Amino acid sequence: MDRIPVAVRCAVAGALIWLSLPPWGWWPLAIVGLALLDDLLSDTSWATRARRMWLVALCWLAPGMVWMWDLTPPGYLLASVVYAGYFAVGAAFTPPGDGRRVALPAAMVIAELCRWSFPFGGVPLATLPQSQVDTPWAQVVRIAGPLLLAAATVVLGQALASAARRQVRPAAVGTALVAVVWIVALLAPSGEVTGSLDVAAVQGGGPQRTRAEDTDDRVVFDRHLAASELIEQPVDLVLWPENVVNVDGPLLENVEHIELQALARALDATLVVGTVETISDTAFLNAAVAYGPDGEVVDRFDKVRTVPFGEFVPLRSLIEKLSSEIPGRDAVAGSGPGMIDTPAGRFGVVISWEAFFANRGRSGIAEGGEAILNPTNGSSYWLTIVQTQQVASLRLRAMETGRWVVEAAPTGFSSIIDPDGTVHQRTAVSEQAVVHGTIELRTGDTWYVVVGFWPMLIGSIIALAAAWAIDRQHSGQGTLSL
Repeated sequence: MDRIPVAVRCAVAGALIWLSLPPWGWWPLAIVGLALLDDLLSDTSWATRARRMWLVALCWLAPGMVWMWDLTPPGYLLASVVYAGYFAVGAAFTPPGDGRRVALPAAMVIAELCRWSFPFGGVPLATLPQSQVDTPWAQVVRIAGPLLLAAATVVLGQALASAARRQVRPAAVGTALVAVVWIVALLAPSGEVTGSLDVAAVQGGGPQRTRAEDTDDRVVFDRHLAASELIEQPVDLVLWPENVVNVDGPLLENVEHIELQALARALDATLVVGTVETISDTAFLNAAVAYGPDGEVVDRFDKVRTVPFGEFVPLRSLIEKLSSEIPGRDAVAGSGPGMIDTPAGRFGVVISWEAFFANRGRSGIAEGGEAILNPTNGSSYWLTIVQTQQVASLRLRAMETGRWVVEAAPTGFSSIIDPDGTVHQRTAVSEQAVVHGTIELRTGDTWYVVVGFWPMLIGSIIALAAAWAIDRQHSGQGTLSL
């Protein structure tokens, strides 16, 4: 291995992590890639660690986020470089000796949390937890969320690296640690069943990779009315996708409102639809609006996490000079927990992009949500990277909260997912279809819903400090020379 150039080894490690992600989903490759990374960071200076980690992360994130090119080529290039830099900083703060076994998982956790958060609200795609959603130990997310799964993945990679170096004890300790956490997760609270609902997720169909400005809003609406004729009754809850009801001014002042009222009454069901309401030449609202079986609007939730360069343009005055294909209007973000109260039940709501943010899924369940609804719209994205990673993220949200998830998208994917993260149904791209299923309404909080990200953040900071102490003790030096 030492005969292979360092740059090649870094590129291979990053590529393996990338290929572990959806849509490829070869999850063991992430552990192999992390094992190579652990070897690359061993016994090197802080500058060398930073350089190597940056290249590994770039070869992982750049192809994993290539869908962003369609939104903003400069933004894509900048995001790839900057987010890789987060991991480079984490590697620089990781000691090169034995303390690395404690520090590297912590550093990766902090780097992941940083890129999930800022700038511009963060981009939690191409993540380590998404790569491990098919593993049995993915259930650890119900203890402390996706950051714990990220840490466990790094520990397993380090255990593999130790085994390759014939270091039996650290390999066994790392593997045993993950096994213990997994067993605890299986015994941890996951909620209780309080009832059931017959649900239908409506997918109107149509071409992929189309933008709103190139699409007739009424055509999209009519597709979903037509698809709704495929709904098998009786049904308790019908979910339409995000922003397939696109109107000028308040929804209640448009003819589409009357048609939706009639549909809810005809189905005798709660109907939740994704709406876009233009409020000015520069601003709009993106919401999930709930109609009761009597046709009356009973609740709504306005999207809190909006898409940078898709629904709002950061640094607009500067970006407009670099690109003429940016959105002309910005979404007005909502606030508060994602939850709607309807005759069919109380539901956590994550609208489209919000599915990637664990704290948004948690917010509605903490307020009493009995299931999670995800009206979404991935029709404008290039390829299916975003859609497959979204399904993976929704599987994580289901496990984290102990709730069923219903996803509806205009051109795919639409799906139903149970609290163990199992996908029961999923549509294909562009087809007109209705996903039917019976879901459980559940109550009770997982540990993650109670504690959120804080234990992992605080624990990681403590682990980094402890790692340096371990490294100094093992090296026999009062300070480490870098």
